[in-house]
Parts: sequence; C-alpha cells; structure tokens
Amino acid sequence: MERPEIDFVGGEPPADLQITDITVGDGDEATPGATVLVHYLGVEFESGEQFDASWDRGKPIEFPLQGLIQGWQDGIPGMKVGGRRQLVVPPAQAYGPAGGGHRLSGKTLIFVIDLLAVK
Repeated sequence: MERPEIDFVGGEPPADLQITDITVGDGDEATPGATVLVHYLGVEFESGEQFDASWDRGKPIEFPLQGLIQGWQDGIPGMKVGGRRQLVVPPAQAYGPAGGGHRLSGKTLIFVIDLLAVK
C-alpha cells in the first residue's frame, strides 16, 4: 500500500467514533487486546494538519491495542490484515477534553490505519 491522503472534511466534528473501511482486508482479524502491526497517518479534524504518521518514519509500528487511545481500541477490532480503515475520533475517545495536558487534548482526530499483521 502507499501512503494515504486524508481529504479535509470540514463542518462540525462528530460526537461519536466514526469507522469507515476504505479497503476491506482478507487476512487475520484484529481482536480486542490483540497486538497489531500498522502503518497510520493522523490529522486534526478542524485544521486538516498532520500531527503524526508512521509513514514519515519509514516503518510500521507494533503495539498492543489495550495501550492505545480508546478510539483505536474500539475502532481496530474487526479489521482484517490487508485492510485500510479511517477512524474519526472525538476527544473523549482520544486525548480527553481541552486543557488535559496533551497537545491533542480537546481535538477530534482522523486516522487512516493500514493493518499489516495481527499477533
């Protein structure tokens, strides 16, 4: 797969997690609590500014789902290896309300995630 592009959405950010499959994979399925190997790109909903991307580091990242923001814990299970999914994550499922101490507190975030492996 090649690096995804995220189109600027505009409008009001959603109140709930939005999950959209861009490409449905046909490999192993991610389950809650699984360790996943992913490539991802993240942008702020309101500005469209990128804040992080494994693509920029030139290699995917592996981690257990339970260590991640709630939006990933809820949004990745059910994905299959080879798939690409977009998550729109409201602050309550990301880094909490504004003033929470994280630079992304209070922000709605958009991620495009490519699932490369499940362990």
